[in-house]
Formats: sequence, structure tokens, C-alpha cells
Amino acid sequence: MKTGISVVRSPDIRSLQAFASLEDRLIDAGICSSELMAVLKRRQAETGQPLADLVCVSGVASEDAVAGAISGQFGVPLIDPQAEPPQSAYLMMYGPHRAARTQLLPWRRIGGAMVVLTARPEEFPRHREELEKIFGTVRMALATPGALRAAIQHLAGDSLRDRAETRVAVDDSCRTWRSRHALAVLVVAILLLGTGLIAAPVMTVLVLTIWALFTLALTMGVKAAAAITHLRHDPRQAPDIPVAVPHRVPVVSIIVPLFKETQIAEHLLARLQDIDYPREFLDIHLALEENDLTTQKTLAKTHLPPWIRPIVVPAGALQTKPRALNYTLDFCRGSIVGVYDAEDAPASDQLRRVVARFATSPSEVACLQGVLDYYNPHANWLTRCFTIEYATWFRLVLPGLERMDLPIPLGCTTLFFRRDVLEELGGWDAHNVTEDADLGMRLARRGYRTELIATTTEEEANGRIWPWIKQRSRWLKGYAITYAVHMRRPRTLWRELGPWRFFGMQVLFLGTLSQFVLAPLLWSFWLIAFGLPHPLTTILAPPALWTMVGFLLLTEAINIAAGILAVRQTRHRGLMPWIPTLHLYFPLAALASYKGLWELTRNPFYWDKTAHGLLLGEATPPLPPPEHPASDV
Repeated sequence: MKTGISVVRSPDIRSLQAFASLEDRLIDAGICSSELMAVLKRRQAETGQPLADLVCVSGVASEDAVAGAISGQFGVPLIDPQAEPPQSAYLMMYGPHRAARTQLLPWRRIGGAMVVLTARPEEFPRHREELEKIFGTVRMALATPGALRAAIQHLAGDSLRDRAETRVAVDDSCRTWRSRHALAVLVVAILLLGTGLIAAPVMTVLVLTIWALFTLALTMGVKAAAAITHLRHDPRQAPDIPVAVPHRVPVVSIIVPLFKETQIAEHLLARLQDIDYPREFLDIHLALEENDLTTQKTLAKTHLPPWIRPIVVPAGALQTKPRALNYTLDFCRGSIVGVYDAEDAPASDQLRRVVARFATSPSEVACLQGVLDYYNPHANWLTRCFTIEYATWFRLVLPGLERMDLPIPLGCTTLFFRRDVLEELGGWDAHNVTEDADLGMRLARRGYRTELIATTTEEEANGRIWPWIKQRSRWLKGYAITYAVHMRRPRTLWRELGPWRFFGMQVLFLGTLSQFVLAPLLWSFWLIAFGLPHPLTTILAPPALWTMVGFLLLTEAINIAAGILAVRQTRHRGLMPWIPTLHLYFPLAALASYKGLWELTRNPFYWDKTAHGLLLGEATPPLPPPEHPASDV
């Protein structure tokens, strides 16, 4: 890569806008034919994107070749900041996260002026005033996007890493969680329970049973109300009305965290390339952990298109998905930021529908949650039940919660955010192992709304018992931490959410946790149904006991009905006969809850990784088709 330090000068704004001359340089250099350039120029007129971006994204020329042409066009040097490193003090003055976001790198001070490297010269004028406030006179020089990112990561990786771990305000984060305190609380709870069972066993069982039945009534009541509310406004009964789209298509950034994904990487890239969205507006980042050499080697052997870029996240005090998301966020270009998991297969028109929805939604709609489904439901009994559970949650409960104006605990993937709101909230809590649910609550507390959008992403259902328990224990541990964090100041939470949403959060978090932890008490009522002795038969009259049994049977009926209604909305109608077996499926979550509670006292931030690709075989799972005709974007 050429350098020309002695001729660094600042082109005027008119020359920065004269990108038409770039076509002649590329044609004269034999990089691009006249016919292809005519096509790219038409595309530039349609989209307003810089011609340089279109040339790179189309694969016509490399970053180096295009940067060399631009360098000659503007008469400024092309500098390799890795070969000729910048002075790190200047980068710190500007701010590493700001440099990553703007792709501007203060390089060196020469002749009384600060030379600033940029990969996007057309954007340099709008940053000039801010740069001059910090450095005085500035001059522009060029660098390729890849070289800029590498230099910023090399010089400020530690700073960006620390920011990723502490991006959320301390009052909103669980990073101050004390495992010893949690252990003390757990020990006291066990001692009290043991004392109660010894001193007054029947009364202790009665009190716990009343709480279990009370929380069951609340959770099932909210579930039933959400399902009914959603079905009364079934979107399938409404006409598919075309929606307005923005005049200029926004850049959409997608972050895909990867960790030891050798079984899934080849499928992932095929699915990402099937996304139907203009490539020049697509900005996909594969977030890789520094110590994950396996995935790095796998991707090093893979040709990535220019709109898919790996970002290596430096090792730090912890290793979690939200930490990787926070680190990568600084390198994203998009005004909309989405999250996919490694095993995801999104509908091909998904991003078009997301962009159209954001364009027509009020500004308080800060997040769109897509529907999650599974592409391997028939692998075994566990995947069948998991698919039914997801169908109920994403096709009945969450849409109902949205219509009931209750807070929505976000669901791990197929999440899309307005970039400015996401940064306002500090991104994700790097220490929370259910960063999605926590972020959903923080959105609600700040007055923002999450909406469900009718587009589906298919995933791989966890089909092995122990990995399933580990995954669910992480979710329940995160639910417990999230609840504890947001309940630090109950009156503040009440004021920010309001009474109705405050009630909803208690049901969704405390009610759910109570149900799984106390599930054995509810199962014990099967003893009465089969005519066997039960501890409460000594103090409760038969009508009261049979009322409890009847209530439990009613909740089972509600679960079955919800499962049927949800599965009917999917292509998995063959799963109907398996819905009653959910009664045998949910006890696994009780085991997971005990594992999660124990980890709260030992490894509260430990991310129990879910292995992917175990049930895929050799075939690539098919992409889900568009659910509705896509609007033109």
C-alpha cells in the first residue's frame, strides 16, 4: 500500500463530491468494464450510495484497488496504518469507540496539522468541525476499511474491551452481583425450609403450595389472556396491505456471535447470502472470541463477501454473548442493528419487512422481535416439545403481551433495534446471561416499545437432555438475575413502568421462577388423583383438595389448548399428538432451575454454551420462505 506523507493536503468539499471521475480511473486501470460501470452508475443513482462502495460490494475490485483509485482522484496519500502505525495518544483523544463508529483514525501530526485517515472520504466534511475542535487544523488521508478496523483494534483493543464489559450503567447492570451474598441467601432459605419441615411439616407444605398455586393462577391467567387477546386480532385475518418504505434504504448491521461453531459455520454463510436485501446496505459482522482459534481457522479458509466481516473480540474478565455484541456494536455502520445466532435461518425477506416496519412506526417503537421456530422438530421427542413450546410463546403469548401493553422479555435472536436507542441504553449488559430479557425490561422502563413482526427465523432445537438442561438453566439463572437487578429499587421500577406493567413483570419473572422451583409440590397432587396419601389430606377437607386437583387439571387443559392454537399457526401440524406430553417435558426445567440457582452462588456470569449442529447431519436446513409478499425496499 502506497504512502505519501509529504503531500498530505486537504481537498475541498467540491472535489469530495466529484465521485464521477472515479469511474474513469477504474475503467482506465482495467478494473471495471464500461458496460459494468454503466450498471453500477445506475445503481448509484437509485440508492445514493458512494460508487466506491458499490464497486467493492459487487466484487468488481478489492478494497485496495478502489482505495488506490480514490487516492489518485483526490490527490491524497493512501496509508497503511498497520505498516505505519498512528500515535495512540491521538486515538485516545478522539475516542476509540468513536473512531470505530466513524471509521476516522487520527494518525500523525505533520506540519502543524493532524492527518486523519478515513475509509469514506465522502463523509469527511461532516466530521471536520468536530475534528478541528479536538485537534485544530486537520488534513485527510485514505486507508482501506479493513486496515482501519485492524489498526483501531490493535491500538485500542483493551479500551474497547473494557467499554464492552461496562457499557451499561452500573445501576442497570448485574456486574455488582455478589456470589457470597447469594450463597448466604440460599443457605438461609434452605435452613428456614428445613426448620419448617421439621417443626411444622404440614403447615410448611401448605404455605408453599398456596404460593405455588397463586403464582400458577397468575401465570396461566396472563398466558390465557395474552392468547385470547392475540387471537381476537389474528393478523392472518387481516389483508396484507402494502406498507410505505423509506425514500432511502437504511444500512442494516447484523451481529452474529460465534463460538466454537465448526458444525454450523458452513450453513450459516449460505443462509446469510440468501438474505434478500441490497448488499451495499448490508453490514454483517461475525463476532469471534480471541481464544476461539477453531472458528477463526474455519473462517480463514472461507471466502467472505465484502459485506460480511469478522471481528475478533479480545479476551477479557468474562466471555459472554452480550460482551461480544457490545464490542462489535462500535464497528457497525447501520442505523438499524440486528442480532442473529449461529444456527439461524431467517426468512429471505426479513430485513425488508423490518426496514418497512421501522419506517412506518412511531419513534417509541425501538425494537422489533421476529418469530422463532425450529427446522428440526421431528428429530426426537425433545425437539418436538421444544417446537411446541416456542410456537406457544412466539405465536400466542408474546403477541398477546404486546397488545396488552405488558413488558416483553426479548427472545435471544431475530432482534432489531434502532441504533440510537440501543446506544442510549448502553447496549447489552455484558454480565447478564439473559441479556435479551434484561434489555427488554430496560426498553420498557425508558418508555420504549417492542413490537412483534410477522417474519420467521428458524433455529436448531436442542435435542439432547443434558445440553437442554444446561441451556434452560442459563435462561432461568438470567431471569433470576434480571429480576433481582430491576427490583433493587421497587418504587423507582413502579414509577417507570406504571402499575400495570409492574404487575406484568412480577408475573413474567417471579411467577415463572416460582413455578419451576416449586413444581414438585404441584406434581404431588397426582398422589390424590390416584388415591394415594398426600401431606395436606390431614388438614384440608376433601372438597378443598379436589378443588386444587381440578384447578391443576384446568391449567393443563389451558396449556394443551394454547399448544393446539399455536401449532395450528405453523407448518408443524403433525406435532398435535405430542402436545399432551408437555406435561412430561416441563419437569426438565425444574431440574434446570435448581442448577441455575446453584450457579447464582458460584458462577453467576458463566455462559453455559449451547452446542449447535448436533442433529443437523450433512444437509443444510432449508430457509423459511417469505410469510407474505415482500414490499419493495
